[in-house]
Amino acid sequence: MRALFIGGTGIISMAITRLLSASPEWELFVLNKGSRNNELPPNVKQIKADINDEANTAELIKDLDFDVVADFIAFVPSQLERDYRLFKNKTKQFIFISSASAYQKPLSDYRVSEATPLCNPYWEYSRNKIACEEYLIKIYREDNFPITIVRPSHTYDERYIPLGVHGDKGSWQVVRRMLDGKPVIVHGDGTSLWTMTHNSDFAKAFVGLMGNIHALGEAVQITSDETLTWNQIYAAIAKVLGVEYKPYYVPSDFLSKCSHYDFLGSLVGDKANSVVFDNTKLKRLVPGFTATKRFDAGVREVIENVLSNKALQIEDKEFDIWCDKVITETDSAINRINGGVS
Repeated sequence: MRALFIGGTGIISMAITRLLSASPEWELFVLNKGSRNNELPPNVKQIKADINDEANTAELIKDLDFDVVADFIAFVPSQLERDYRLFKNKTKQFIFISSASAYQKPLSDYRVSEATPLCNPYWEYSRNKIACEEYLIKIYREDNFPITIVRPSHTYDERYIPLGVHGDKGSWQVVRRMLDGKPVIVHGDGTSLWTMTHNSDFAKAFVGLMGNIHALGEAVQITSDETLTWNQIYAAIAKVLGVEYKPYYVPSDFLSKCSHYDFLGSLVGDKANSVVFDNTKLKRLVPGFTATKRFDAGVREVIENVLSNKALQIEDKEFDIWCDKVITETDSAINRINGGVS
């Protein structure tokens, strides 16, 4: 069977690429601009192109047909309209990577399944993913285009330490604060529920959906079954680092109003909500699947890799200063309030 990944080297897709390349049942092509292609397995066939150059892409794939095409880098409906023009007569299954952040916010039930309504007024990213899903469902119903929609939640790989609150340059500066014995900002009181999924687990489920006739026309979420509080997440990271966990709790609503960083979508529209994912549908479609990488084991591997690789230790002094300022000014405000109460 032949598959084409648009992208194929990101946090989610690289693990799938590596897993699929080891299967004798699949011939895998990746179409991208070349980022991280030096890390691809040698048997993966590369098509170096900008998918947004539709005419050039059409020329490059004119003699190819696929059993599966998966787009990992589509975020708005116009990109899927382009994909439809390119692949409507060239694939037996088209997989779109949506997002679990598209689910209803605030949630009416903490248990999240594919039946949970899609509605997120807080995050444009999520609203765009919803619009993408609506477009795909339309062409599935009207033109029988063979779609499958996949909804990941918080998925991480060996290069990325997953956290709730960090700056624009990633999570390393939060880790640096931990190593320096400084408090780290945690949204809420750290007790809301969350799920972290290692990309190797995600890959196993995703490959099980590829070429799966029962997945056509369906939306399927892929997450771990492990549920953690944010305190447990941060504490697990601190334990691996061998430092004391020093949380500084700040309400998500307050953080969302800070003009310096855009936390409205990522927190109020996503991570500040308690969620427990019900993966019954996924396990019905992919019998035998279960996520096996527990977070404390997965994050240990990630941290060991990051600590041994300077290129992954991206400093963010601006975020560090911002954290200190938030903590200092919040403490001062609390002291003033307490001093004024008899």
